[in-house]
Amino acid sequence: MATGEAREVRTTCPYCGVGCGVLAKVAADGQVTVRGDPDHPANFGRLCSKGSALAETIDLDGRLLHPEIHGHRAGWDETLDHVASTFSQTIAEHGPDAVAFYVSGQLLTEDYYVANKLMKGFIGSANIDTNSRLCMASSVAGHRRAFGSDTVPGNYEDLELADLIVLVGSNLAWCHPVLYQRIAAAREKRPQMKVVLVDPRRTMTSDIADMHLAIAPDGDVALFTGLLAYLGQHNALDRAYITAHTTGFGQALFAASKLDLAGIAAATGLGEDELGRFYSLFAGTAKTVTVYSQGVNQSSSGTDKVNAIINCHLATGRVGKPGAGPFSVTGQPNAMGGREVGGMANMLAAHMEIENPEHRDRVQRFWKVPAVAQKPGLKAVEMFKAVADGRFKALWIMATNPVDSMPDADVVEAAIKACPFVVVSDVLASTDTVRHAHVRLPAAAWGEKDGTVTNSERRISRQRAFLGLPGEARPDWWIVVEVARRMGFGEAFSHASAAGIFAEHAALSGFENDGARDFDIGAYADIDAEAYADLAPFQWPAPALPSPLRGGSESALSEAKQASRGGVGGEGSAFTTRPNEAEAVADDRLWPAGHLPRKGGDRLSPRPSPISNAARGEPAPKLPISPLAGEMAGRPEGGAQAGSETDLGIQARRASPSTRFFANGNFYTPGRKARFIAVRPTVETRTSPDYPLILNTGRVRDHWHTMTRTGKSPRLSQHIAEPFVEIHPADAQRFGIGDADIVRISTVHGQALLRALVTARQRPGSVFVPMHWTDQFAARARVDALVAPVTDAISGQPASKNGAARMERFAAAAFGFAVLAERPASIDADYWSLARCAAGWRLELALQAGRDWTVFAASLFGDDAQGETLAYHDAAGGHYRFARFAGRRLIGALYLAPGPVAVSRSWAVEQLGADHADRRGRPAIVAGRPGGNGVNRGAIVCSCFGIGANQIAEAVRGGCASVEGIGAALGAGTNCGSCRAEIRAIVDARRLQAAE
Repeated sequence: MATGEAREVRTTCPYCGVGCGVLAKVAADGQVTVRGDPDHPANFGRLCSKGSALAETIDLDGRLLHPEIHGHRAGWDETLDHVASTFSQTIAEHGPDAVAFYVSGQLLTEDYYVANKLMKGFIGSANIDTNSRLCMASSVAGHRRAFGSDTVPGNYEDLELADLIVLVGSNLAWCHPVLYQRIAAAREKRPQMKVVLVDPRRTMTSDIADMHLAIAPDGDVALFTGLLAYLGQHNALDRAYITAHTTGFGQALFAASKLDLAGIAAATGLGEDELGRFYSLFAGTAKTVTVYSQGVNQSSSGTDKVNAIINCHLATGRVGKPGAGPFSVTGQPNAMGGREVGGMANMLAAHMEIENPEHRDRVQRFWKVPAVAQKPGLKAVEMFKAVADGRFKALWIMATNPVDSMPDADVVEAAIKACPFVVVSDVLASTDTVRHAHVRLPAAAWGEKDGTVTNSERRISRQRAFLGLPGEARPDWWIVVEVARRMGFGEAFSHASAAGIFAEHAALSGFENDGARDFDIGAYADIDAEAYADLAPFQWPAPALPSPLRGGSESALSEAKQASRGGVGGEGSAFTTRPNEAEAVADDRLWPAGHLPRKGGDRLSPRPSPISNAARGEPAPKLPISPLAGEMAGRPEGGAQAGSETDLGIQARRASPSTRFFANGNFYTPGRKARFIAVRPTVETRTSPDYPLILNTGRVRDHWHTMTRTGKSPRLSQHIAEPFVEIHPADAQRFGIGDADIVRISTVHGQALLRALVTARQRPGSVFVPMHWTDQFAARARVDALVAPVTDAISGQPASKNGAARMERFAAAAFGFAVLAERPASIDADYWSLARCAAGWRLELALQAGRDWTVFAASLFGDDAQGETLAYHDAAGGHYRFARFAGRRLIGALYLAPGPVAVSRSWAVEQLGADHADRRGRPAIVAGRPGGNGVNRGAIVCSCFGIGANQIAEAVRGGCASVEGIGAALGAGTNCGSCRAEIRAIVDARRLQAAE
């Protein structure tokens, strides 16, 4: 590449579990732009609003750039020695169970692997858990109970092949927008496809739904046990499949039959007619995929919900088949990778089980340690209770923000503050968690770090660095390895690169893997730095494979190298994409259990395989059949869009078809049969006269977790700029709350002040609050401080969707809105919420008592003796307005009123970056609305193009009668598509008004 030439790097998005490919281009001047990778099989070039705005989040503002000890800058050697010696001393004095790691689905697999290895293998404790406990633990537990392994059977292609998609507890349109758009596109091509949404709220996902079941919170077990009973009563079972491939059906059906239709209706809050229509649709549609997410997982009955869903798919034989199966979609970019390496307290590495002595022995021998952890560690909620009661003396938090994201967050914060030694690895210098650390370790951020992640369909992709490491920031794996070396474990932590760690991880996955374990990427056990650098996305399993063409054994990685040069797997080889041509070798070649790497090389030692024997016409030994046998023969991944012919692994990916587990009816239980789980609906009444409402928490479209990344983006802060609570109109009337009022939401654990959003989309008797706002962005909006530390008894996952709360109108004497060129040093207000905008900040305010508003305005604008202030005061009416200028530039504007402030917010925000040399236009800023022919966009609907509700309404008045018409006229909805449901709602509302 010529000096100064722009370079484009293939990487993956750091947000949700869809795992979209991203092309990041770095220009000669260092400017970064991003676009979707058209060759990545997860997204084929599409990005959501968050992914599209990634380039806005990579500045160094607020970054932690140097190690710190007790708030003072220190060198890496001093800091690492301090961490290692303190952990070592704590272990020596109190034992290995006195220390803990709390890690994250934001870590790359290589980071996760060494952290887990250090804790479980060398410290000798299993007290390492992950924030994935908060989102995926119930799916893991349900998978293991039913399948004998934490295996997602299908892949994204199934969403396009299905005739019925049931979305359960998943606002896919906002939380996994690219998958939502894939479904929408498939449905447009096949209008006969049906979509059912099961969700207490009428979310934007309902825009695509043929049926919305507004289920009562935690009514899912009743819904799906009722479905199982219906299937039995209406002869809609696959009895041959049940007999041949499952156990426990009789007990599960007996348990499911305890409720009649009226009982199910009462437990779910649904009508009997609704239930009947849904049950009939499911029973009559063979190609059904049930997609579920946090509405299922984040529950005290989350594991039972998962198994109730899986039971229905087992009963109909709809598991692992094209267009059919249960499908858990992960919330974080590497929640799956963390499960693969054993990053949860109750798991060993490579999907092995900590309770299994054979598995412990295997890992112990592979890592060459005297003993690995002998029992499960404490799960997240238990872990922080142990911090609070003093059992943990040293805690290392990596890439997560538990002060904001854990339930009972105020108690968690107090526990962290009281812990004798807290280390935090993070990219930011100031988060609600980082500020309590004794040691702060500057970690590499997205764009700077290098490794792999695994998405919801088991696809491993590279996350590549395209920026240099700023300051003294270092990759998380490097930090862990350096601490391990200083603790005396240098021989086992000699890793010099992420590639070496990945190779070790791959080797462990294939080590003594005789088909009893699903996770196997042994093909990459001998990967070198060059091959790792060029690694193309692939789905696991990727076992070390024999090579029938050569009559010997060779790794799939070597075949991939050959394929990229037009060798094995290329056109004309036996491994073409046509199933009939591959049939003669598919079972032998793709038998995942039959070949293990030898030490010291890439040659493989074949083991007997019942499939390979059968293929040769020999009698098969009585060994378990792999749940994957024969599954990988068939259609290639990605079709014509799979990638360029020259990228390493692309040809091999085309030759290695899309993988599904379990279609042959074999599972990873001891008897190779899936297990029905007898689950019974339970009714938990959490509300009371003092706390009569159900509190549901979740996400919004354009923000992510605790906003440490998305909060940097002006574009992503436009759509929803402050914390809010959704309230049904009947509840708003009952509690005397108006739209845009400030509301105090209280539980026995805490309080929050939030903006009221009154909407019929919310279920009566429930309120919904997003999880994203922290003390960095709002006065009192840490919603997880309100959530009880109630967990699922099996998975340990917290119940974040069904708490008990009360609400009351916050009696504000004044409301305010401000635009500011600089973030104020402090904000003296009862309610405030800050959000980024293109040239500064926007601020919402509410105060219980009046102020000297001139002094208050000055406190926000800052002292500037050279500035000019325009003001308007209506003391009798309680209206005050200020605009402060420095030369031609607006420093800030403040608007105060006795009720919610009515100004054109989007227009006011734009004035921060405008030239105000013409003084005649300045009074309009004091007025808070454009004069003359000025444009008022209204509330932003399309973040990608900055299109507001007023612009869309005007386009409807001008003749645009559809979402497509709005897209053609304004561009809105044509990039990521996340806003299409909102655009449709505006179009429909305006057309209805016009017709009246």
